[in-house]
Amino acid sequence: MTALPLPSMRLDKWLWCARFYKTRGLAVDEISRGRVTVNGQLAKAARELRPGDTVALRQGHVARTVVVRALSNLRGPAPVAQQLYEETPESIAAREQAAQAQRLAPEPADGLRDGRPTKRDRRSMDELRGGWGDRWSASVDDAPPRNA
Repeated sequence: MTALPLPSMRLDKWLWCARFYKTRGLAVDEISRGRVTVNGQLAKAARELRPGDTVALRQGHVARTVVVRALSNLRGPAPVAQQLYEETPESIAAREQAAQAQRLAPEPADGLRDGRPTKRDRRSMDELRGGWGDRWSASVDDAPPRNA
């Protein structure tokens, strides 16, 4: 029994089969948020996709533009999934430029992966700064005398 080539298929299913998103549910969420366009127009998950259509999508912070080359009902291994589409040269260049910019000027918040310092971390930072000796603190002994 041979499989007949598909004339068209749902956009969300193709995005899942082509391994752009891990689940069809994630593909539907991205489509409904307006992050996926087909031939320059916003699309719905049930949009029929055909070979030759241009799909622009976002995977996290990465924007990609691909041309649909084939349709598949099955989610296969990555090398097979990559044969379902061809990324445009402009998209490849933009992705490489974004990666280069990320390497040269990383996001400042990326350095805060550990979160707030612990009590132990704060104590070691205070020791490095010289302890509590140079820190001003008001106490009863430091109060000026009252003139009675």
